[in-house]
Formats: sequence, structure tokens, C-alpha cells
Amino acid sequence: MSHRKNYTVLVPYPTGGGHWAVKGSTLDLLDVQAHALVTAGRLKETALLEAEVAAAAALPAGKKSTAKAE
Repeated sequence: MSHRKNYTVLVPYPTGGGHWAVKGSTLDLLDVQAHALVTAGRLKETALLEAEVAAAAALPAGKKSTAKAE
């Protein structure tokens, strides 16, 4: 059986029949269906997106990247 994953729309794209995917909506797709859209930056796996948001929230406000380029 094929495994589906949840993806979040980052950039709206045409889904066919004059309809467009809405930014922020979640879609349940096969990897094969989502591959081109992920590569183009239009979709991101919801679990990865939530992990990035949680990691960013876990950083203290004063501890964000302060490295200086020389």
C-alpha cells in the first residue's frame, strides 16, 4: 500500500479546472504527486514545517544567530 503524507502549501499553484491551492492549506499526497511541487518550493511536508517552527520558538530571543562575518 502506498503511503501518503501531509503537505502544507507555501506558494499557491493551479490544481486544474481553474482552481488554485490556497496558501497554508494542507494536502494529503503521495510522494510521487508532491515531488515536483516540493522541488519548486510550493509545498513542504507539514511535519518538517512544524518542526522548524518549534525549533525557532525554542531559541531564546537573545541567543539567535549573532555570528559576524569577517
